[in-house]
Amino acid sequence: MELTGFYPVIGTARLEESRDFYTRLLGFETTFVADWYVSLRRPGNPSYELALIDHTHPTLPERHRVPAQGLLLNFEVQDVDAEWRRLVVHEGLTPQLELRSEEFGQRHFIVTDPNGILIDVITPIEPTAEYADQYVSS
Repeated sequence: MELTGFYPVIGTARLEESRDFYTRLLGFETTFVADWYVSLRRPGNPSYELALIDHTHPTLPERHRVPAQGLLLNFEVQDVDAEWRRLVVHEGLTPQLELRSEEFGQRHFIVTDPNGILIDVITPIEPTAEYADQYVSS
């Protein structure tokens, strides 16, 4: 299979609130809007895409018309400490996981979007020797 694109689509009961969260706080721009679907793109090189869909829309198979659950979206950034200050200290988002450094090579924290989707904000750091050997080189 040759991919020409790949992006997650979040089923939500909070379409407008979710769009506002991702555009205002995470830097996405709206590229398509309908009353049941929003397509978002984060500008840059590379650009990143994300979409939101009303979880009750008939384009979804009937038994899957439920809001997304159990999803974790990773956002790698240059300075996780600055993002902690911006999102938690200044914007007042509630951390689900406090800012911390992990032995496996991440400094990160976790907040949620309006749907309860986990947003893991990460800056890669040097892993401990125990974890360094587990990374596969490409």
